[in-house]
Amino acid sequence: MVVATVLQAAQASSLRAASTRRFGFRKDGVLGGQCGQRSVVVSQSVFAARRLCGIRASSDMDVKGDESTPNAFTKALQNCAACVAVTAALLMPLTSTSAAVAFERNPAISELSVLISGPPIKDANALLRYALPINNKAIKEVQKSLEEITDEMKVPGEKALGSVERSVRQAARVFNQNKAQILADIVDTKKQEAELLINTLNEGLQDYQKQLEAKDRSIVFPKQKELLRVVGDIEETMVAKFPYEVPEEFANRPLLKGRATLEMIVNVKDNPNVKDAVLQIVLDGYNAPVTAGNFLDLVERKFYDGMEIQRSDGFVVQTGDPEGPSEGFVDPGTGQIRTVPLEIMVDGEKEPIYGATLEELGKYKSTTTLPFNAFGTMAMAREEFDNDSGSSQVFWLLKESELTPSSANILDGRYTVFGYVTQNEDLLADLKVGDVIESIRVVNGLDNLVNPSYKIGAA
Repeated sequence: MVVATVLQAAQASSLRAASTRRFGFRKDGVLGGQCGQRSVVVSQSVFAARRLCGIRASSDMDVKGDESTPNAFTKALQNCAACVAVTAALLMPLTSTSAAVAFERNPAISELSVLISGPPIKDANALLRYALPINNKAIKEVQKSLEEITDEMKVPGEKALGSVERSVRQAARVFNQNKAQILADIVDTKKQEAELLINTLNEGLQDYQKQLEAKDRSIVFPKQKELLRVVGDIEETMVAKFPYEVPEEFANRPLLKGRATLEMIVNVKDNPNVKDAVLQIVLDGYNAPVTAGNFLDLVERKFYDGMEIQRSDGFVVQTGDPEGPSEGFVDPGTGQIRTVPLEIMVDGEKEPIYGATLEELGKYKSTTTLPFNAFGTMAMAREEFDNDSGSSQVFWLLKESELTPSSANILDGRYTVFGYVTQNEDLLADLKVGDVIESIRVVNGLDNLVNPSYKIGAA
């Protein structure tokens, strides 16, 4: 499992956009992992770490000089988490066929243990629920019990239903015993809305238990999804206001102070099974207000309408590079490309980190609030060696999240995640280069956008 995890991270990082220089990956035809300042490549029995790492080793250690010494190698690994992960995956197989790789491996394995976590949450809606800036233990416990049903249903036949029934009973018990605690955290202006939602959840939990008595697996997931949506709506009524001040240097930018739901329609060409892909996207301004606000502002400018999908390679779907020499959105007010900083919210922090990757800050153990776990994770593309060069190019990730848990891949903490595709995300896999974005429109949440430049034509 360890090898599979780090190997997937290596494979993911070896890809680089063919049509744009903004996405910081390289596609060289060899297996490799590349972080913002370092790269690791392998060819058969020889691997080499280049650029800042400056390490080279082979099965017979025929490389001379200080770069091949064990201490130099160990030091480089300790300074580069991505290299640790990739190197571990590549060296483990080598040791079974060649015992002459003469360097100390213990530090690498020790560092690697930091990177491997438990099973990731890969459902986009669940990730968004956990990312809300609230701290009500009772509603979170209800949420947790209902979410556990997903894993419980992996057991075949009726045997799974016993566990599901226990989880639903537990959710109902916690809910009924803690209604006062849940209501206490509701924002005063949203109490009427919340009371309706609480009644809906109460009735839904009772109905769920009755339905499960029929031992019918087909009803489990639809009802679970329905109730979790209500739980998420209740949790949103607990958010009183935007929880922090955006740094002054970005405060006058378009900012999304909350969330917004979008509908994106893509005209799919040369696919008899899909004509139009209709996707629902939720932008999370609580955890990436500058990036999400920038994108929503561009949506309102109709910037993406009529634009083609510019990359689709099984790893990501990418768009946002306008026609002409510019690689981003040119602000008509300044005549310059409008850029946004790298923006990473870390679990336990009160506000995002700007301008630096978690690796650069040495935060290898930190987990991001919006991780690259879900199929359809939406993030801002940028130039490889410029953290603050994001503009209009965005990508959606296509991957099996089980192989790359949070903070064990080379994307978390290096690219800004600012939303997820929450409905019909599987259609992303059908999109190809040349398919056309018919439109992106706001379903709700536009009132959370402050400083919108589209209204005045300038940022």
